[in-house]
Parts: sequence; C-alpha cells; structure tokens
Amino acid sequence: MVPSNSNGMLVSTNTRLQMPWLHGKISREKTEKLLANTTDGTFLIRESTNYPGDFTLCLSYNKKVEHYRIHLLENNHYTCDHEAIFPNLIQLVAHYKRDADGLCHELVSPIISDDMKAHLENSNIEAKITEFRKAGILVNRNDLVIGDVIGKGEFGDVYCGIYLGQRVAVKSLKNGITSDLLQEAKFMSQLNNIHLVALIGVVMDETREVNILTEFMANGNLVDYLRSRGRYQVDKRQLISIALNVAEGMRYMESQRLVHRDLAARNILLDENYAAKISDFGLAQSMDKPTSDCASKVFPVKWTSVEALRYGKFSNKSDVWSFGILLWEIFSFGRVPYPRIPIQDVVRHIEQGYRMENPEGCPQSINILMGETWNLDPACRPTFAQICVQLKRTLQNYVN
Repeated sequence: MVPSNSNGMLVSTNTRLQMPWLHGKISREKTEKLLANTTDGTFLIRESTNYPGDFTLCLSYNKKVEHYRIHLLENNHYTCDHEAIFPNLIQLVAHYKRDADGLCHELVSPIISDDMKAHLENSNIEAKITEFRKAGILVNRNDLVIGDVIGKGEFGDVYCGIYLGQRVAVKSLKNGITSDLLQEAKFMSQLNNIHLVALIGVVMDETREVNILTEFMANGNLVDYLRSRGRYQVDKRQLISIALNVAEGMRYMESQRLVHRDLAARNILLDENYAAKISDFGLAQSMDKPTSDCASKVFPVKWTSVEALRYGKFSNKSDVWSFGILLWEIFSFGRVPYPRIPIQDVVRHIEQGYRMENPEGCPQSINILMGETWNLDPACRPTFAQICVQLKRTLQNYVN
C-alpha cells in the first residue's frame, strides 16, 4: 500500500510511522483472521471496501471483531459517530485509546500492517549494516569464495569458504529473516573469548543477500563427533576437557551478563585440536536488555529449564540447567536426552522429581555436578565460575 491522505497526496514517512495500524484494502475476512484470538482492545484500521475514501476501524472484543465505519467528511475530517470529529486518523486513534467513547472497548494494541513491518525491518537492517561498517567488520563480497555445504544453522545452510586466504564458515540465510541473522552477528561482534566461536565479518551484496563469516571449526559439531567415535576412541580426560572448555566460555558469558538460551552439544564446535567452542547465538540475549520474545521463538524443550519454559525466565542459571543436559550428552556419547519420554511429557516428569539416570561409566563428581545443575530452584544451582572449579578438580584426577 502506498501511504496517502484523503486527497490522494503522499503521506510523509514520519507521519506513516505514526500509523502502524493502518492497513490497505484488506478484506473483512482477512481482518477477522488477523484479529482472531487476540486480547480485548486489539485493533487495526483498513480502507473501506464499500465506501471509497472512508475507513473501517476493526476492534477485538469478547472474542469477536466489531467493525466501525470511519466517515470522511466534506472538510476532510474523520468521525465514527458524527459527534467526535478529528482532522486525521492519528488523532482519532489517540482519542479512542484514552476513552472507548461509544466503542465496545478502548483501543489498546495495534495489528501492525505488512508494509510497516517491511519498513521497520529495512530500517533495522540499514542501522545494523551501518554499525558493522563503523566496526570494520563489513566484508567485501569479492574477497569471499564460497565452497561446499558443511552443515545447517538456525537461519540456513553453513558453507566452507575462503576469505583473504583464511578458511571460514559462511552462514547463509533462509528467506525473510535477514534482521535475525544480523542480530546474531551484532551479538557475536561484542564477544571476545577463545571458547566462543569468533565472528570474522558480515557480507551483504547488491541483492541484499546476507552471509556472516565465522572462524572455521575443522572437526564439526560435538554431537556428531561423539556419536561417530564412542567411548573406545574418546577417553574421560578428553570428555572432561571438552566440558571445561564449554564451562569456561559460559563463565565469560556469565561475567558479561549474557544468556545463550540454546546450549546443547549440537551447538558446540571442535577445532583442529579438538578444543570446544560455543556457537549459534541466534537465541542469545543480554540480561541487561532482555527481550519479550518467548512467544515468537522456539526453544529446545529437553535442554531448557522449567522456569524458562513455564514463565520465560531466562538467566545464567537457566543456562546452567542446559549445561547439565550438555554434560549428560557428553558422557552419553551424544544420546538424545530423556530417552523414551515424549517431549510433551518432559516438564511434567521433571516437576514430579524425575531426573535422568547417570551415564554409564560417568565419573561420580560429574554425576553430582549434573544433579546440582538440575535443581528446580535456580538460586540453588552453581554458577559457571563454580562449575569451572569443579571440572578442573575432576580433570586433575585424570591427568595425574
């Protein structure tokens, strides 16, 4: 929809930004689908299909959608009832947000139009690209050679690539989520720890196709490594070293008040020396700038703490719970957690006191540590700093 006023003149971008609720000539049927299952007071305004120049205010109330005609008067003002009259739709909406004044409910939350979502997405992308350029991590596409697919990430395929003679991993993009991929890159650009996969740069070509470049991890992800080798090829000392690498990376994130929210063996990568590094920061966030995105994100049930799944309460202590699941994966050589329990029953089993059996041959100190990470009370779980101390002590027993 091209934004315009009642006289067909183009509306400025700044004015349009004040009208996220303004949709084009969408049908009544589509309107009711958009407003289905929304809370009372959710609304949008659409162009009238029956009365050219008029609009329709569509308002959710008591699980129904009410439609109010907004009349365009001869003086180019607007009214719903020929009593309260407004010079523009912005003031009309502001009025009914303050007082229902004859409507079934006051206006509360808008359904944002598709063109406004696209505008906000593009603005967000441009802002991030500017940040990357200033930070010196915007990469020239001509300096990158992309090779074969080596894996899959949250946003798309991962390729092997060469950037200025250096082997890199190249994350590609599925359609429609450029902003999410750039958000992950922005998050990674703030990280600086040898146990976290490093960001090399960001590429955006003339078609706005986005790739992010990270350091290349020669031995792939941890879960595939463990499943393909088993206990006769990987000894306890190496397993504990891998766990300690991850714990050190998470101790850094803990110190920076950062939460990963997707800690699992599939997101741990191994370099050419089999050192482990944490990857996939697509769900990560700062505790100082928490997001209310739980309804729109998919979190891995078998790895996520109860308080995070039930109430959206993510913290370093919810990451500690996930680390306990990761420990179980490591010493089970890549088995899927909670075997034989359907995913929809996992939380109920945990709340009733169920905990997974100790992996065969797992050191007792690791078994105890896993139990501590799975305390239902987050305050009773150890910190990553404490976990590092325990793992170093355990590792020392296998070095001597």
